[in-house]
Amino acid sequence: MQIKKYALSLALFFFAAGAAFAQKSTDVYDVYDSAVITKKGMPQQNEFWNNTYKFPSKPRNMWEVGVSGGLFSVSGDVPSQLGTFGFAAHARKALGHVFSLRLQYLYGTAKGLNWKAAGNFANNDALRDIYSAPIRSSNGSLTTTIPGQRAQVVYYNYKTKSQDLSIQGLINLNNINFYKEKSNWVMYVGAGIGFSAYETKINARNEASGTTYAALYDDLYRNVQLKYQNRKDIRSRLKSGMDDTYETAAESYGERKPKLGNQTVNFSTSIIAGVSYRLSKRINISLEDRHTLIKDDLMDGQQWQEHPIGDGVLTPGWDSYNYLSLGVNFNLGSKSIQPLWWINPLDYVYSELNKPRHQQIPKPVYEDADADGVIDQLDREPNTAAGAAVDTHGVTRDSDGDGVPDSQDKQLITPTECQPVDADGVGKCPEPECCKNMTAVKPVECPADYPSLSFKPKTTGVGADMKAMLMNVANKLKANPTCNIMINGYPEASKAAQAVCQKRLDAVKMYLVQKEGISADRITTNCEVGGGDKDTVDIKSN
Repeated sequence: MQIKKYALSLALFFFAAGAAFAQKSTDVYDVYDSAVITKKGMPQQNEFWNNTYKFPSKPRNMWEVGVSGGLFSVSGDVPSQLGTFGFAAHARKALGHVFSLRLQYLYGTAKGLNWKAAGNFANNDALRDIYSAPIRSSNGSLTTTIPGQRAQVVYYNYKTKSQDLSIQGLINLNNINFYKEKSNWVMYVGAGIGFSAYETKINARNEASGTTYAALYDDLYRNVQLKYQNRKDIRSRLKSGMDDTYETAAESYGERKPKLGNQTVNFSTSIIAGVSYRLSKRINISLEDRHTLIKDDLMDGQQWQEHPIGDGVLTPGWDSYNYLSLGVNFNLGSKSIQPLWWINPLDYVYSELNKPRHQQIPKPVYEDADADGVIDQLDREPNTAAGAAVDTHGVTRDSDGDGVPDSQDKQLITPTECQPVDADGVGKCPEPECCKNMTAVKPVECPADYPSLSFKPKTTGVGADMKAMLMNVANKLKANPTCNIMINGYPEASKAAQAVCQKRLDAVKMYLVQKEGISADRITTNCEVGGGDKDTVDIKSN
């Protein structure tokens, strides 16, 4: 229970630190930043910039170094005790956005204490030299007895000091994200290979008195285990009756396996799972579990897993160890971006789609083969004659539907009753019945005494005196509805003078149309260069 409190307190400390120091990362990878490209990667980067290669070069990214501490335990024939610790240090480098390599050193201490009594302990080389016990054969029959301090049973225990060095490959699971730029959490799994070394000892004697624990073991077995099998009570009595010296070397393979001093060396493999949380651009914390397998069955000092007393059966099996840890990691590098497992490789792709900077987009070209103003993709008449007016679909206009294009039609609006038409689009209308026997009407004489209007130089507006004269002109036109007029101006040959002239004529015409109600088709305008005074406008019968 005490260990759980320590672990919970440590976890709360790290995550409180995360809440205090967490910040949104501003380290965005820009493919145009040559400072983060290695010298080796520049040829590829230049090809990418020049659009001769599709992929940018891998950027220079930081190394990660870190330390961790946590619970270290051995899984073997003797149950492991909680409360044993280990620590580790590592260096890690990303080879890509998904895969990275890590070199890790681990040191740990593990303890174990079995609450079940063992009767075949004479098969253990370390114990049979201390306790007197029967040696049983594989079929359970008694073969011999070793003289010494008599013990009916023993309770296996051990203390192991272990260290290893391994190279590990880690795979990130969630930094490639299609719907988010980046995450402060990264989950990873991995595997590793390396070498492990360990030394195991057992607590077989009381160091102060030199006596063994035979009496304690037998008393527990007779008075507690056979009656109640209370695991907690047995372990509590064992701990209270034993010291913590672990003075005796446990059973080992001797010279059959390599040695590093007093430690047995084994080839090892590991499987890893963890999660990291980013506090800042350079600091993150991690929670990780690592389980290591070795081809060794004496890491806990006991080579055989013993079945209940009396069956005489011994079962072999390999030991392994586990390291559950909390760590703090630091990113190192001055001209580098964060380690690639923190960066979403799709960030650049989406940025380029959203606001292209690298891709070459040619200026769109829309063909119009017949030059009618409608592009070929939308043109329903791709071979329109030159100069012919067309509608929005590129089809030649024929306003009156007489079969003659407007560009060639001399009678733009031919009534239906006047069709068919000739080649010029002119129809032949039948004479109305009402008009066949009409007598000739005497031609109407139109007024000729229209006034002249004088404008101030360069002015184009219609003044108050002009409006009075134009009202008289309008009255005459209203009185003679079949009569028309022409408004004449006499500009100089310059374009500016002609423009002024036209504005004056348009102003006079618009006044008669809008203010006096004269139909626009009864009024024509004409600017005649040099025909009179340049500031005078004449109104004549037309």
